[in-house]
Amino acid sequence: MEVERSKLDSFFKLTENHTNVRTEILAGVTTFITMAYIIFVNPSILMQAGMNSKNLMGDAAVKAGLSAINDPVVASIFVATCIAAAIGTFVMALYANLPFAQAPGMGLNAFFTYSVCIGMGYRWQQALAAVLVSGIIFIIITVTSIREKIVDALPYNLKLAISGGIGLFIALIGLKNAGIVVSDPSTLVAFGKLTTSHVLLSIIGILITAVLMARKVKGSILIGIILTTIIGIPFGVTRTSGIQLISAPPSLSPTFFAFDFKGLMGIGQAGIVGAVTSLIMIIITFTLVDLFDTIGTLVGTAEKAGMVDENGKVKNMHKALLSDALATTIGSLLGTSTVNTYVESTAGVTAGGRTGLTSFTVGILFILSLFFSGLVGIVPTEATAPALIIVGALMIGVVTKIDFSDFTEALPAFFAIAFMPFSYSIANGIAAAIIFYPIVKVATGKYKEVHPIVYVLAALFIFRFAML
Repeated sequence: MEVERSKLDSFFKLTENHTNVRTEILAGVTTFITMAYIIFVNPSILMQAGMNSKNLMGDAAVKAGLSAINDPVVASIFVATCIAAAIGTFVMALYANLPFAQAPGMGLNAFFTYSVCIGMGYRWQQALAAVLVSGIIFIIITVTSIREKIVDALPYNLKLAISGGIGLFIALIGLKNAGIVVSDPSTLVAFGKLTTSHVLLSIIGILITAVLMARKVKGSILIGIILTTIIGIPFGVTRTSGIQLISAPPSLSPTFFAFDFKGLMGIGQAGIVGAVTSLIMIIITFTLVDLFDTIGTLVGTAEKAGMVDENGKVKNMHKALLSDALATTIGSLLGTSTVNTYVESTAGVTAGGRTGLTSFTVGILFILSLFFSGLVGIVPTEATAPALIIVGALMIGVVTKIDFSDFTEALPAFFAIAFMPFSYSIANGIAAAIIFYPIVKVATGKYKEVHPIVYVLAALFIFRFAML
């Protein structure tokens, strides 16, 4: 046992980071418990993009009650989610030696489903092709350090606003999936019928998760999903027929290498200029959202763990970014949306995790999850909707750091936050913010505060809207 500990100590530099094997493993388990909800939530979101054997999208997919039990494509998403998360986290562990875990990102899966597939009309195979392209771009711009320069060029307040806007958008999706918020021809949106069993179950789920979060219980979101699913049995919402809790992993073939590059380029569907413009818009949005999510998570978590040097730079930042880029590329090959670094890694860091052994432990647990697809299959949308709402509440908190005293900063930030849920598009929120930022700065003589890259991005977004 001492030999094994010595090898682990040497490889992960445990002594140098003032930690040990036991602490690192426990930290990894803690991180996994706090982020394991993605195993349930990711399939429930991506199936609405038409990633199911019936090709149903949006509300139709939710109402059909598709799950890993009865749909091979949804089951394949579950497998892709677990494997992509495991591989991305293993790379972070073995290459970057950092205690950060990766998985398909919340917000990016929503953009994939509601903006690219439902909003823009792309098929999920085309959207996966876009994720692959963005992953390859991630790798190129990370290796050349362009990625870090893009992040540095974007205003701090906009980065915060984009994260907050995505939180509000995710919360709206959760409220909609729960049936708490519904469309209304008179008022646009309204409360749903709160006395139905489906809506009541979602409300119970929100209450359970909220209480657990307030009491700082580790794994609150995951526990909330499990308890809500159990309560859904007597409600007649959770279906338990044909369940095998432990079984061999489902087939990955329905989503593996399922790309449609011809459709993505719009050949035979639209003019080449419009097709290329839409493609650029999709790629830019995938890239920007992942950039902000990953950088924000890495910096925030690294500061908490004391992994930031005197210049404010995160230890092994370049390796961490490359790990993220590789994970996104691999995830697209398997059949899932963009993979990024999870803020829930903070839980493991708080528990003492300081090296890649923490994230390696998380990767092992994602692999073991492959044998529990039956558990994913019984989880109803009403149980995952509260998770979306709670995650949204957590993400919106960053808006308190935005400088609203400067109108040239406040207006673009507000547009990013407001346009995402109100136009049901993450891309529109980012575009509106980046377009108005240089406009208000130039109008007030503050044009020097705008980085040249922002002007280029604004021009691209304006061109995109002009071509619609």
